[in-house]
Amino acid sequence: MAYDEGLATRLRDLLPALTEKRMFGGLAFLLNGNMTVGILGEALIVRLDADEAADALAEPGARPFDFTGRPMTGWLMVDPEGHAEDDDLRRWVDRAIDFVGSLPPKVP
Repeated sequence: MAYDEGLATRLRDLLPALTEKRMFGGLAFLLNGNMTVGILGEALIVRLDADEAADALAEPGARPFDFTGRPMTGWLMVDPEGHAEDDDLRRWVDRAIDFVGSLPPKVP
């Protein structure tokens, strides 16, 4: 599945220090080797603390990340209605960075 290049550009502008990697047919941005946010089609993929992710499902455009057919704990997909505005995208990205920044770095 292709990913939204416009959303990729917006994320690159917000995340110049993160590593960019193609994954799952989409695009991922990694902090210290841990996936933080990504794009699959037009959806933003966000990694959060499990409790925060559960609460965030009530927000516009948010839904479980069920790429494999089974929801993944701590991961969300946010449809365009939830990230169309720059402030909304920034809020999702900041939340993901806060959580992933608390994780130990992955050993390469």
